[in-house]
Amino acid sequence: MLSVIVPVLNEADNLAPLISEIEAALEGVCAFEILYIDDASTDRTPGILKELKATRPHLRIIRHNRTCGQSAGLRNGVLAAHGELVATLDGDGQNDPADIPKLLEKYREAATGSQPVMVTGHRVNRRDTASKRWASKYANKLRRFLLKDDNPDTGCSLKLYARETFLRFPYFDHMHRFLPALAKRENCVVHVVPVNHRHRQHGQSKYSNLGRALVGIPDLLGVAWLLRRSPGRLEAKEIDT
Repeated sequence: MLSVIVPVLNEADNLAPLISEIEAALEGVCAFEILYIDDASTDRTPGILKELKATRPHLRIIRHNRTCGQSAGLRNGVLAAHGELVATLDGDGQNDPADIPKLLEKYREAATGSQPVMVTGHRVNRRDTASKRWASKYANKLRRFLLKDDNPDTGCSLKLYARETFLRFPYFDHMHRFLPALAKRENCVVHVVPVNHRHRQHGQSKYSNLGRALVGIPDLLGVAWLLRRSPGRLEAKEIDT
């Protein structure tokens, strides 16, 4: 089973269209469930999710009692997931669910050995504002210089990997921005796949460029420290007596 995890905060108007798109993308491709992690939304999100769940047995809802952020939503979704594989995407509709089968195909192609695999999206045609694209461009350059993760777009939320792979990662707030680097720290092979990116149709972004920078720089330095402290590749085998 594939568990599709979607953290949301006040995305009432984007819920039904995106869920329908996820269903259309995966119908006949694989068994799946959809987990919406509601980060204590204050709009109509909780009520709409309950209405949608009434006719969708594959839709599950987890609600935080207070706003905790996207990384907490991602982690709680993975912990609750029933699938061996998880796919993640933003709840604002800018990620295209039609790309999930492409990531799944790449995962199946690559996961033939003992090393874990992560497949990440690369938004080749960004549909964000010019200022957001500019900020992302230079943030990516700085991150790649410090972390050596060789990933052109770690900010793309569209990713697919094994549930147990994620559970190996150290958890901290804003960890979702550094998943490829954390994956490589666990000797994971990371593949990048070009994906579609769309304009936001409803609502507004929860982050500003300045807000991202203020939390991003300390996190970047912390992840760089984690990578330096990595013990490297280690194999452990149980010995029969």
